Amino acid sequence: MYLTRHLSADGPRWALDDAFLPPSFSLGLLLQHPRAEMEGFLHTLPRAETAGGTLLPPIEAGHEVWAAGVTYLRSREAREVESSVKDIYSRVYEAERPELFFKAVGWRVAGHLMLIRVREDSRWNVPEPELTLVINAQREIIGFCAGNDVSSRDIEGDNPLYLPQAKVYEGSCALGPGILLGDVDHLRDLPIRAEVRREGRSIFKGETRTSRMKRPLEELVAYLGRELDFPRGVFLMTGTGIVPPQDFSMERGDLVRITIGSLTLENEVDPRPRSLQP
Repeated sequence: MYLTRHLSADGPRWALDDAFLPPSFSLGLLLQHPRAEMEGFLHTLPRAETAGGTLLPPIEAGHEVWAAGVTYLRSREAREVESSVKDIYSRVYEAERPELFFKAVGWRVAGHLMLIRVREDSRWNVPEPELTLVINAQREIIGFCAGNDVSSRDIEGDNPLYLPQAKVYEGSCALGPGILLGDVDHLRDLPIRAEVRREGRSIFKGETRTSRMKRPLEELVAYLGRELDFPRGVFLMTGTGIVPPQDFSMERGDLVRITIGSLTLENEVDPRPRSLQP
């Protein structure tokens, strides 16, 4: 089952397998249900006309997006290279406790074909393709979407305490195109691919698989929920195993395409400087 969110004539509206759900339906309501009850709940809902309209990010304004770091060996190696405090990332990679940080609130998230941004005070900006888990109120993984944890590597590399500035800013989080519902076992060995195109030509490609992640998905979710409740669900980006070379940085106008399993998320880097944005 596949959930998407659209801009309809009556405002944002969810669809299931390309058919509009009732206007009263919300993702927050769905994520209050235990996983065992969700499919039955969805089947009780009437379906309307075929979904149309602009595709919106598959998240609601009040939802939170969190992220995990250094979950792949490649990420650990890359962050050691960028950082002046190299052993921190080795210690995180080997530690019992994972790195978790807040990434975005729902209303800041970009969807498929929407604009992302690079910071104007950064010289090294990269996409980070990440399997993004959709988690219900009972801390169960009920599905996933493709995610882009856009990051300013030079800012974090200057000092790990700058991570919030490197990771959290306007246009730094994209999710989409929708939510593919399903059992967590289907997520353990998904292919992840990323491509950046500039002026019509490919300038970077990379690929990995979720099976190369060091930590089990359930472990990341368990740590996130140790001291936090999410009564209407939460999204968790699970780290990146694709890291561009040091001499690569995204530029305004670049096109970023991320494919995780059967889902493809595509975003253009905003070509306008922030001072000219509405």
